[in-house]
Amino acid sequence: MMRGPRNWAVAVRKPDGEIAQVGRTVDSAMVRHRVLRLPIIRGIVALGESLAIGFRALSVSANYAVEEEGAGEADDADAVLAELGAGSAEISGWAMFASFAVAIGFAIVVFKVGPGLLADTLPISNGIVFVLVEGLIRLTIFVGYLALLSLVPSLKRVFEYHAAEHKVINAYEAGEELTPEVAQRYSLIHPRCGTSFLFWVVVLSVIVYAPFGRLPILWIIVTRIAFLPLIAGIAYELIRFAGKHAENRVLMTLLAPGMWLQRLTTRQPTLDQLEVSIRALREVLDFEGRLAPAERRLDRRVEVIA
Repeated sequence: MMRGPRNWAVAVRKPDGEIAQVGRTVDSAMVRHRVLRLPIIRGIVALGESLAIGFRALSVSANYAVEEEGAGEADDADAVLAELGAGSAEISGWAMFASFAVAIGFAIVVFKVGPGLLADTLPISNGIVFVLVEGLIRLTIFVGYLALLSLVPSLKRVFEYHAAEHKVINAYEAGEELTPEVAQRYSLIHPRCGTSFLFWVVVLSVIVYAPFGRLPILWIIVTRIAFLPLIAGIAYELIRFAGKHAENRVLMTLLAPGMWLQRLTTRQPTLDQLEVSIRALREVLDFEGRLAPAERRLDRRVEVIA
């Protein structure tokens, strides 16, 4: 899945070998309201929009899989989209929404509230020490969770596609030709990766929670949830700044720990997977008007829905 300022697209490799793609416009509230473009606030809005787009992209991918496994007769992207719009897909929007809600709730309990409750069981009287220990517990849980995921065989392809997105973006930002062979030469690490973002959410939590010290259990729960948007907004600004100054070696050295973690969530992709990522990026570039006329596919079968 690739996103531009005004559009996003998801490409899917179907069992028959074809690549299907779906494009959508981004109706961002930041375009309509200047206050939402202020630093930190824009990060909170961007996070919400990214979750919504991720939900829709995953729904598209899952529905393609269901159509292929269940019916198998839809070999045209427009036909599949029409069927999905008619409600024939077996995976409903409510089912996908419920899955996302459970996942987000799990993340908040395990990574935000849980470490504070664990630290509260320890005999720590100093407030600063309490927050530091809580932060260490949170970081340990986070890194351990990623390490366990990296060992799950069924997630290998997910991590390969994750790396494919990184390689294609790195090639594009370097001004290279968008081909699988060229993209394969580029790094599977990218400074704007979501893994790095989550790492800095964990680290910045220590700074934000430090002034509170050790609180009663109820207030630990309240503050860990209430200040999550603020922390996410700060982390967004940090990742955004890093993406614009990737050539600064001092900055990249300071941000290296977050990028090291990407080794747990990426795997070397195949040329076929890079081709899928390139297709998604080309769709976005085409929608944004940044694709050279000679590179535009005349048989682009994709529907843009506002």
